[in-house]
Amino acid sequence: MPDEKTYLSKEKFEDLKKELEHLKTEKRKEVAESLEYARSLGDLSENAEYQEAGRLQTEVEARIAAIEVMLRSAIIVSDYKGGIINIGSTVTVEKASDGLKQTYKIVGSEETDIEQGKISNKSPIGAALLGREKGETVTVETPGGEVEYRIVKAE
Repeated sequence: MPDEKTYLSKEKFEDLKKELEHLKTEKRKEVAESLEYARSLGDLSENAEYQEAGRLQTEVEARIAAIEVMLRSAIIVSDYKGGIINIGSTVTVEKASDGLKQTYKIVGSEETDIEQGKISNKSPIGAALLGREKGETVTVETPGGEVEYRIVKAE
């Protein structure tokens, strides 16, 4: 989807720029050297090293292309300033059924990290929270059925 926007924090944007530079300079050179060495071994049709180097080259080029698309379509999000919940907001919700509280930071898909409490704006709960405010109740469709959450805190 070429028109799709990528929501990134400033830090993630900078990390992706560094990764892209590394891939284009150092990693491409390493792969080219591996391919050259593998070619020198002779018969390419049964040369496992050549096939592995070719696979690695494909992966590196695919990652380069993906990062370039993300950086071109990036929208840098800033931290939450209060009011309406958006990407960059940290939200504490309370499950209506058992009172269990959970805190999430809503981020773009590229930064999702469940272990750190970072959920995508496209996830069921992330999408349900967008545009809401502290005190509101949201219903989230999950594989186990509907779950109701009350927004306890938004920052």
